[in-house]
Amino acid sequence: MTAMVRFRIEEMDCAEEVEILKREVGEVAGVLDLDFDLLNRRLTVNYDPDRTGPDALRKSIAATGMKAVPWEHVVEEATPSAWQRYGRPGMACISGVLLLGGFSSHLILHGSVMHALVAGHSAGHTLPLVSIIFYLGSIITGAWFVAPRALASARRFRPDMNLLMTVAVIGAVTIGEWLEAAMVTFLFAVALLLEHWSVGHARKSIKSLLQLSPSMARLLDPETGRARKMPAEKIPVGAVLVVHPGEKVPLDGEVTGGSSTVNQAPITGESIPVPKGPGDEVFAGTINEDGVLEMRVTREASHTTLARIISLVQEAHSRRAPSEQRVERFARYYTPAMILLALAIALLPPLFSAGPWLTWLYRGLVILVIGCPCALVISTPVSIVAGLTTAARNGILIKGGVYLETAGRLQCIALDKTGTLTVGRPEVQEVIALSGHDQKELLELAGTLEAHSEHPLARAIRRRAASEGIDLVSAEDFRVMRGKGAEGKIGGRIFWIGSHRLMEEKGVETGPVHYMAEELEASGRSVVAVGNQEHVCGLISIADSLRSGARDVLNQLSELGVRKLVMLTGDNEGTARAVAREAGVDEYQAELLPEDKVKAVESLVKELGNVAMVGDGVNDAPALAVATVGVAMAVAGSDAAIEAADIALMSDDLSRLPWLIRHSRRTLRVINQNIAFALGLKLTFILLAFLGAASLWMAIAADMGASLLVIFNSLRLLNGGEG
Repeated sequence: MTAMVRFRIEEMDCAEEVEILKREVGEVAGVLDLDFDLLNRRLTVNYDPDRTGPDALRKSIAATGMKAVPWEHVVEEATPSAWQRYGRPGMACISGVLLLGGFSSHLILHGSVMHALVAGHSAGHTLPLVSIIFYLGSIITGAWFVAPRALASARRFRPDMNLLMTVAVIGAVTIGEWLEAAMVTFLFAVALLLEHWSVGHARKSIKSLLQLSPSMARLLDPETGRARKMPAEKIPVGAVLVVHPGEKVPLDGEVTGGSSTVNQAPITGESIPVPKGPGDEVFAGTINEDGVLEMRVTREASHTTLARIISLVQEAHSRRAPSEQRVERFARYYTPAMILLALAIALLPPLFSAGPWLTWLYRGLVILVIGCPCALVISTPVSIVAGLTTAARNGILIKGGVYLETAGRLQCIALDKTGTLTVGRPEVQEVIALSGHDQKELLELAGTLEAHSEHPLARAIRRRAASEGIDLVSAEDFRVMRGKGAEGKIGGRIFWIGSHRLMEEKGVETGPVHYMAEELEASGRSVVAVGNQEHVCGLISIADSLRSGARDVLNQLSELGVRKLVMLTGDNEGTARAVAREAGVDEYQAELLPEDKVKAVESLVKELGNVAMVGDGVNDAPALAVATVGVAMAVAGSDAAIEAADIALMSDDLSRLPWLIRHSRRTLRVINQNIAFALGLKLTFILLAFLGAASLWMAIAADMGASLLVIFNSLRLLNGGEG
């Protein structure tokens, strides 16, 4: 038996806090699993109720210096308190003002800038008491949010960045470096404030998705025909809504009246508005442009496509990217190593008479400060959150940082044919009338015989007949010849419709007609023959056309370094060969059953490593599952398809694939830049500290600068560019 409880952790703003909670709460007896939602500061704990409970879990969280609030209480208290909103920036500002007061009072009393700047173990004068009081106040206010967690870290014998800063400040005060101690505390408070802000910025970018869907909807009263406004979350499935021009569609539904164009960019990333009429699907958050629409609600507010996207983007952050995991593992050993290095620098040189104790103790404190892993730890998660959010805004739903990273390293892309490379809807390509019949008569005969069939080829014939304004008559004595075709009496004569095989069986096929049918089939088209008992009346060729721009997209993928593009299809060899030639893929495999597609993808993974499978997300689910990355295409509105893949393209726009690869590579570049800069700066300052050329405040300023740089570098990903 298991139970689950959710907490809101107000202090949880970066991976450092997540790691602390993992170590502390994860070791509580009875805890089975932890799930972190950093964006919403939510911790979900699955536990054995016979061994632990919510109260014990709250105590373990409190031991870290953080506060846990039951999630249900958070929902009731939607507005944060003034302290929650302004406490952190307020204390940082007060610390800065007191720091300035300490420096100014020292400057006024001694009249020397150098005296005010140098007032520690190397100074030749005593620091004024009023300045000490100011500096002490600056230290207390700056460390207000740091000290409790540093104390908790010390109690657990697990050093973190809060403990590193606190030890450095205490050491600076001990040797009389009041200015530097206050400066370190203030700058560290500002660094934490900026980190807090950066995660908040990413959080707001996710919440902006929520604002896409309007809170109110116009409900149509079936009796009076009038519309009245009411909250969207209270609208039941089946209700009829009215959406005016310029308004957002409030819920997912089906158009029942009116026509308009709808901007679907918030959901699918499509830049061109899509025409909508009766029977078409519309999604919450999309924008009705130029006509009044009536729609029947098909999903309640909590289950719309937009709500599903938001939920999955939030959950995606818990699926950490490989680089994030590597940085986390590195930081786990890095922090204790920096403490040992600082101790070695502070103790070993004086023991061997290489200088005075205070000098080397000061240098050891500088090492402690620059050893803070903050910039390193936040270098990856902020980039991943920004990358995932931008992808969602561009109609690509990525279910975790691991897939965002992998997309940039793909060596091979396998694509399903029908519905992926092709439009997925067969259309009549050519109508060839024979034996004295004309095209209109042939389409009338074919449409009448296919009037009751739901086969894709039959629907294509009926669409062509309708587009040419042909009225279909009724066939008498109609019967279906299973697997071959159908026949019926039209105008007192028996006509049949069916495949090339049926035409041969009827015994009316001539040599030229046979040759013509084979030529059409060799070009990748399906051939439908229409005839009577005397002759073949004509041939209709039908094919699923290649998507517009598909060949250009595949060329882009090759230029991006994808080594092999493979088409997988269950269609016959002739059709597969024709589509493959037109699309420009490197190779194709035809007449595949679902299990054959799985084997094909497994073989590609074994040969090339990182392989993406692009399909419809439902029929191709087994192949998607065995690929390194499964990509479902054109799945807006399909929960099953969204669940089936690692990455979901919300529209049927193939150009999203090269965009995805470029975006992934840009995200990887940003992450690598952040890590290289953070580590490079620390190594530089460690060397400067050892040589005595770096001070405490310089170290914390450099660390804060590194944090700022990696934050703003990461947030560049939110602009949606690819360069």
